[in-house]
Amino acid sequence: MSISLFLISIIFLGFLSFFWGKRKALLLKNTESLHSLPRYYGYYSLAWFAAPSLLIIFLWLLFSESFVTNQVISLLPESIRALSPNEITLRMNDVKNLAAGNLIAGESFIGLEQAAANYNRITKLVQDVAIYSSLVLSLALFIFSYRSISGKLRARNKVEKIISNLLLASATVAIFATAGILLSVLFEAIRFFQIISFDDFLFGLTWSPQMAIREDQVGSSGLFGAIPLFAGTALISLISLTVAVPVGLMTAIYLSEYAPSKVRSYTKPMLEILSGIPTVVYGFFAAITLAPFIRDFGVTIGLDIASESALGVGLVMGIMIIPLVSSLSDDVISAVPQAMRDGSYGLGATKSETIKKVIIPAALPGIVGGILLAASRAIGETMIVVMAAGLSARLSFNPIDAVTTVTVQIVTLLVGDQEFDSPKTLAAFALGLTLFVVTLALNFYALKIVRKYREQYE
Repeated sequence: MSISLFLISIIFLGFLSFFWGKRKALLLKNTESLHSLPRYYGYYSLAWFAAPSLLIIFLWLLFSESFVTNQVISLLPESIRALSPNEITLRMNDVKNLAAGNLIAGESFIGLEQAAANYNRITKLVQDVAIYSSLVLSLALFIFSYRSISGKLRARNKVEKIISNLLLASATVAIFATAGILLSVLFEAIRFFQIISFDDFLFGLTWSPQMAIREDQVGSSGLFGAIPLFAGTALISLISLTVAVPVGLMTAIYLSEYAPSKVRSYTKPMLEILSGIPTVVYGFFAAITLAPFIRDFGVTIGLDIASESALGVGLVMGIMIIPLVSSLSDDVISAVPQAMRDGSYGLGATKSETIKKVIIPAALPGIVGGILLAASRAIGETMIVVMAAGLSARLSFNPIDAVTTVTVQIVTLLVGDQEFDSPKTLAAFALGLTLFVVTLALNFYALKIVRKYREQYE
């Protein structure tokens, strides 16, 4: 049975299990009182049917590839199994390519065709075992759940407990995923700091991670002072916030205090479309349209502006994060109690005076939180700066110069075939850890401010 047919069967049988469970509850309703509404009995049957199928398929997707690979390796000729793990991995790549029809037989090693046939056979066997075992188990558990339906069954409580456990599992997965990302970056960063001094990395003024092939070449040890990268990141982020904060804040004030409801209903969704535009589009706009325009404009007024200046990147990034500032600011301004506005108007204040003296001070914690979230978004932005920022690590605070950022260097260091034991490649993990800590601190501080505001007015 193919995967597509299996999924269609699961969906169809899932609907049937819900229908039969609900139908039995409706029949019981005529003879005895039910603890829960009839639909909860349907959900109860559906949960017993779907849970084993989902679990088995999840385990199959998670472990089938490694299981099949190990089985095929055990069937390879002794001469192949005696090779190093890396060489065996290369041979298995040829086996998988031939099994998928992407390689001509006989190009790699003797026995390749048989190995590819074994790979397809074992893969099909494991897939069939997973599919049919999940169907059999699901049907058996559905029969069990169907027979257990009675008026005394607390179906609603059981269904709510299942949903609660699913939500808890989702939250746990998110936490473990974040922890896994942090630990993976942390371990590689520790390896980097075992080679390069932490002080040299954090306070060094020269960034030149290129490692020479021979020790007698100039700069064979590399220079990993990250201050120019931090300065470039801070400069571009500051320019973007200079654009986004005033425009976003004034837009939020207009939408929440001045705009008619009809104008607001059209303007706010149109403004938030900016946040849905892919960042690669902003990168193209910065590299192809705005940066050449700024450079040509500089020529007309006698300024030598770099083609990949921080100004162009910052302006485009500022446009990108305007919806973030405006939406959050609009929400916190609208959340200010109407009684504060009425009290100000009752004392004779005008609308503009009320906004400046009452509403903005009351909403300031939430506004600051939104600005900090926008700052963390700007600091962590990758695609725009990769496409439009410079690659040379220059320690400059001049917005018309070409500077580089942390994210640009991370992408540059990890592109292509790299040796993950060299300081050059490990430096990307050190930069990633630094960026992670900075953005995490900004997000934590921003959420703390927003939480304090909500506790005050909700």
